[in-house]
Amino acid sequence: MFRLQDILRPHILTLTPYSSARDEYTGKEGVFLDANENPYGSAGKSGPNEHTYNRYPDPYQWAIKERLAPLKGVRPSQIFLGNGSDEPIDLLVRATCTPGKDSILILPPTYGMYEVSASVNDVAIIKVPLKPDYQLDLPAVLEAIQPSTKLLFVCSPNNPTGNLIERETILTLLNAFRGLVIVDEAYIDFAETESMTALLDQYPNLVVLQTFSKAWGLAALRLGMCFASEELIQILNKIKPPYNISAPTQELALEALNHVGDKDKMVTEVLEQRTDLHQKLLASSLVRRIHHSDANFLLVQFDDPKAIFDYLIEHQVIVRDRSRVTRCEGCLRITVGTEAENEHLMDILKQYAETVTTTF
Repeated sequence: MFRLQDILRPHILTLTPYSSARDEYTGKEGVFLDANENPYGSAGKSGPNEHTYNRYPDPYQWAIKERLAPLKGVRPSQIFLGNGSDEPIDLLVRATCTPGKDSILILPPTYGMYEVSASVNDVAIIKVPLKPDYQLDLPAVLEAIQPSTKLLFVCSPNNPTGNLIERETILTLLNAFRGLVIVDEAYIDFAETESMTALLDQYPNLVVLQTFSKAWGLAALRLGMCFASEELIQILNKIKPPYNISAPTQELALEALNHVGDKDKMVTEVLEQRTDLHQKLLASSLVRRIHHSDANFLLVQFDDPKAIFDYLIEHQVIVRDRSRVTRCEGCLRITVGTEAENEHLMDILKQYAETVTTTF
């Protein structure tokens, strides 16, 4: 049976969190003389009709959570908002893993920040590579879990491979593992599947990460979503910085939530372009294989990825070279662009192919 208190670092349970001015008074009206703020406004924005940022923001972002909850089918108290998804990843490691003693388990090739956060916190990293089909090797994972393993990260759709991890396999892990199973769904809007958030009340050891950076088109805001049990969200709120999400970010996120239709339209267009780009790349003599994608990018295997990558960079077409990553040998990761951007990519690849043909 999973109990959160069994995997938390003992002192976290009794830690006294920082109490901010906005914790002690949550009202919106009044004469605010409690937080040592500048009462005259903001530099460059001191006019009577200008929006200023001299007051600290809501430390728990309740307005966003209340709007977001019905969209995600969760309760506001099951949501943590962070500075990108990287903040909750780091907080989860710090809340559960004792430095020099505990471990996390990751499934390479996968998102690199799981390993970075563990390394920064002096936490051991157990690696169980995905199978050649990029699915989770369940027997190997279960065998690799140690008594010290507190967190297991599953990226689905996976970055950089693009595919969903089989749902039944994740459910098996949730039932078998006595730590937290963290399912990173940064690309879930581009996949034809239901989010794991629907299972939060069924599995207290499930954590789901999402982001405003991809489908919502708000990467510059650095706003990540973490969905978990109310008990775990309380712990994350306890150890986070007091005002981790700025007022401008909160305002812009709220505005975006008024335009869900815009987000859906962009997702539809990305999916249409993903299909079109897949077909065009498949017809190229340079391409050996295109891996199935449930995300907004394609992992493409080329005969000479380094030369192609360099040629694209030379022509200011920027992709990611993943050819030295485990299980991604020979591959470049190509984000799906607009129709014009994708056509430009194909034109440059055609030029490269003609150059190679001429040379030989």
